[in-house]
Amino acid sequence: MRPFRAFLLGFLTLGAAPLDAPGTVAGERHADALARSPAVPPPPGHRIITDRSGRKEIGKASVYAHHFARRPMADGKRYLPSANVAASRMLPLGSTAKVTDLQTGRSAVVKVEDRGPFVDGRVVDLSPHVARQIGLEHQRGVAPVVVAPIAVPQRNGAVTAGAGASSLPQARSPTAQPMPIRSSTRVTTSDSQ
Repeated sequence: MRPFRAFLLGFLTLGAAPLDAPGTVAGERHADALARSPAVPPPPGHRIITDRSGRKEIGKASVYAHHFARRPMADGKRYLPSANVAASRMLPLGSTAKVTDLQTGRSAVVKVEDRGPFVDGRVVDLSPHVARQIGLEHQRGVAPVVVAPIAVPQRNGAVTAGAGASSLPQARSPTAQPMPIRSSTRVTTSDSQ
């Protein structure tokens, strides 16, 4: 009977959200702990090492070359220079991350949909649209950045909070009750008899 209970419990919780999902209390605690942890160094050479821990990365960002426009990315979609997309060798495809330029202090939220850059020391390739948002001009080409994952997909299909989720404004809880609306006008009835 015990193995069946374990199987049933596993089967019933298969579609449930993990405890450390973004937007949950446990997810916020997990994100705060990751934000305080040391950054992950970029992988050496041209290796792709998928890091699903959600820890931030520090390195250099570059801008996608224009000749990649409309070509397929690693996830199969076509690359559009006007989209908020990025390429990373470490973050899983489908991750959402906050990229902050350390020189300008500006940041933008991107979705990782491609692999690269394959240059030592670089952690992310940004679309020209995102590069303009954070103040990375094409003439400068490369800038020091911090890449803080917000939502990281796991192998089992769950999504966990990353280090960047702790710096986001707190979302309103879906269980919170709306405030009652109080009217400032008074409704009076008059007796006309």
